Amino acid sequence: MSVPQPFPYQGSKRKIAQAIISLFPDQVDTLIEPFAGSGAVSIAAATHDKTRRFVLNDINAPLMALWKKILTDSESLAKQYESLWFAQQNQESDYYFYIRSEFNKTHQPHYLLYLMARCVKAAIRYNANGEFNQSPDHRRQGMHPATMRKNILLTAKLLGGKTMLLSLDYREALAQVQPLDIVYLDPPYQGVCQKQDPRYVQGLSFESFVETLHDLNSRSISYIVSYDGRTGHKTYGQTLPESLGLSYLEINAGRSSQATLLGRDSVTFESLYLSPALSVRIKHKSAAVQQLALWA
Repeated sequence: MSVPQPFPYQGSKRKIAQAIISLFPDQVDTLIEPFAGSGAVSIAAATHDKTRRFVLNDINAPLMALWKKILTDSESLAKQYESLWFAQQNQESDYYFYIRSEFNKTHQPHYLLYLMARCVKAAIRYNANGEFNQSPDHRRQGMHPATMRKNILLTAKLLGGKTMLLSLDYREALAQVQPLDIVYLDPPYQGVCQKQDPRYVQGLSFESFVETLHDLNSRSISYIVSYDGRTGHKTYGQTLPESLGLSYLEINAGRSSQATLLGRDSVTFESLYLSPALSVRIKHKSAAVQQLALWA
């Protein structure tokens, strides 16, 4: 079964989702994504039967309303997107700004889906008033309706009926996690997630995030964190502290879309951190995992 992409989303871990789920234990009850975004890891896990249940959480309420529409009313959503896509013909730019205005008034899920399919770098951006303000990508019309329909319906088939949707602070979403679950945390990139930055719905404090990871460790929770990385000689963000006792590895994520656009050859490496509880659960999986540097 192919792995669908229900909507384009900047920062999605779709390219490395297969590598991430290869680090899952053999027995997983529920996968929780507190920073769900496009849910790429959950979709990959569902495709490969890695877990029985899922929790998708994101503080961005309109995004989670879109997820609800995908999982409970996918056929209607596909039709709505198709109508918007064909209505834009020969007036793509003006129509985009019209839909953007309508979304900011109503927060309708199909408007958000259209905007994400058409906006620059598939990147959701908000102004200081909380309004979607990303510009359209004038080079493309967005995912074709037939492809969008296929992706939406397949995603609904994979996750429908076994997924809980939440729109909470990530710490609240983690309150009920159990030792047989696994958590995948993919917070906003460091350097662009401060509270004064209006591009994101909510900022993320490094100190609070580290405190949350300490709490998960105290509860023997298995988790994987994507939190920094590097491209060429440029490193993004500070590493998580040694006091957390995490195992560390890098995943080759290939060239970014921005590097490709600029004709650069630089490759991006995503950092992954594995919790102590997870490292214990997957000791038998492979020599590569066993050789990870344990920061005890």
